[in-house]
Amino acid sequence: MVYLWRYADEAGVVADGPMVEFTSQEAAENWLGEAYPELLEDGIAAVSLFNDHQAVYGPMSLSPA
Repeated sequence: MVYLWRYADEAGVVADGPMVEFTSQEAAENWLGEAYPELLEDGIAAVSLFNDHQAVYGPMSLSPA
């Protein structure tokens, strides 16, 4: 099983972002916890987590509440 993030901009349009594959949901979430400030700087407003081709959750906003 491979977990990966898909990215969206402020308008909800699919955006390019780092194509990093993870072996577990926990590893993917830990990476996001460290990487989200850079993603925001690059114009990524939301992320969705996928397991292979199946959505786990999202879209989830990266903007502070």
